[in-house]
Amino acid sequence: MLFALSKMQQAISRRVGVTVGASSGRVALQVRCMSRFTEVAQAPPDPILGVSEAFRASTSPSKLNLGVGAYRDEDLKPVVLSVVKKAEGKIFNRNENKEYLSIEGLEGFRKATVDLLLGAGHPAIKEGRVAVIQSLSGTGSLRVGAAFLARFQKGAAVYISNPTWGNHRNIFGDENVEWKYYRYFDADTVGLDFKGMMEDLKAAPPGSVVLLHGCAHNPTGVDPTPEQWNAIADLCQERNLLPFFDVAYQGFATGDLDKDAFAPRLFVDRGLEIMVSQSYSKNLGLYGERVGALCMVLKDKETATRVLSQLKRLARALYSNPPTHGARIAAEVVNDKELFDEWKAEMRGMAGRIERVRGELQRALERKYPDKDWSFITRQIGMFSFTGLTPAQVDNMTNKHSVYMTRDGRISLAGLNSAKVEYLADAIVDSVRNC
Repeated sequence: MLFALSKMQQAISRRVGVTVGASSGRVALQVRCMSRFTEVAQAPPDPILGVSEAFRASTSPSKLNLGVGAYRDEDLKPVVLSVVKKAEGKIFNRNENKEYLSIEGLEGFRKATVDLLLGAGHPAIKEGRVAVIQSLSGTGSLRVGAAFLARFQKGAAVYISNPTWGNHRNIFGDENVEWKYYRYFDADTVGLDFKGMMEDLKAAPPGSVVLLHGCAHNPTGVDPTPEQWNAIADLCQERNLLPFFDVAYQGFATGDLDKDAFAPRLFVDRGLEIMVSQSYSKNLGLYGERVGALCMVLKDKETATRVLSQLKRLARALYSNPPTHGARIAAEVVNDKELFDEWKAEMRGMAGRIERVRGELQRALERKYPDKDWSFITRQIGMFSFTGLTPAQVDNMTNKHSVYMTRDGRISLAGLNSAKVEYLADAIVDSVRNC
C-alpha cells in the first residue's frame, strides 16, 4: 500500500502540482505553492548593456569594451568633467534642499536646454512657442514623446532609420506606436543612402512622424550634409511629416554646440513644428544622473501652453517628478559664462581625443590590410564607427580577441585609447580575412 501511494504521489505531483502523502492509512493532498508567473518567458539580454555584462565576466587581460557609448580617458577610465566638479561645489555651498521639483522640472535647466537647442534669443523662445519638460535623460524624453504621440497623433506611424539605436524600437513599440524603417545606410559606400531615404519618406502617409538623429547618427556616424538636411526639411513640409529629433550628442560630436544643432535649428527656421529629445549624458558626462528634456517647438504660444499641460500629465503618471541634482549641474554650467566657456573647451577635448584615435585606427588598418578602403572610419563622426563587420566576424572579435562590441558591427571609439589601437586593428584584420 505504501509503495502504491509513493508511485501515485509522484505521478500526481508531476501532473497537477500537489504533494501527496499517506497518514494513518489515508491519502492527504497538500497543494504546492506555485508562482502565477511561471509562464513568463526569459527576455533576451539587451544588445548593448549585455555587452558590458559579458565584458565584466571576462578574465582576459587584453579585453576591450567597445560596446556602450560612454566616454573614457586615455587610461580607459570613466571621466568626471572638471566643470561638473566646480558646479557641484557651488551647489553644495548654497546648501540646496532636496524638495521635489515641479513636474516640468527645474526652471533654470529648462531655460538652458532651450537656449542650447535653438540659440539664446531665438524668436521661438521670445514668442513662447516652445514647450519643454525636463525628463529622464534621452530615453525618458523619447518615452514621454512616444506617449504624447500615442494619444494626440493616433494612427500616425513613426519612421526610424535603418539601422538605428536599438532602444528606439522598444520605446515606440511599448507605447503601441507603429514604427517602420526608412533606408539610411549604404553598405557599399559605407555612407548615407540618401536616395533610398528620400524615396521611403516620400512614400510615408501625410502626418507620419520621422525620427531623425540631430548629429552623429547612432550607430553609423553618418550624417546628411547641410544640403541634404535642407532637402529633408523640404520633404517634411511637402508631405506634412512631423520631425522628431533625437539629440544625444550636441557639442560632443564635433566639439561645437552650434554646429551640432544645425539640423533642428534649420527645421525651426523653416517654420516646421518639431519634437526634440535632448540628453546631457554624453556632453556633460552625466550618465548616471539621467538629465534630459523633451522640447516641442510649435506654431503659437497658446498651443505650446496646452501641449506642456499634457506633457506634464503624462510625466506625472510615468515618474511624477524629475531628479534634481543633475539638472542643477547642467543649469549651473550653461547659465554661468565662465563655466560655460570651460565646458566648451572640455567638450572640444573629448571630441578631439575621439577624432585622434579614429585617425590612428584608420592608419593602422591601412598598414595591416592595404587592399581594403578604410577611409570610412574618418568620414564618420561622433562616438561610434560602423565597421561593416558581420555577426560572424563580431563573434570572432569577441571569442578570439576579447573585443566586446554589438553584433551589428558598431564600435564605440570613446572606449578606445592609443595604446589599444594596434591590438584592435589586428583583431579587425584577422576577423575580416578569416571569417
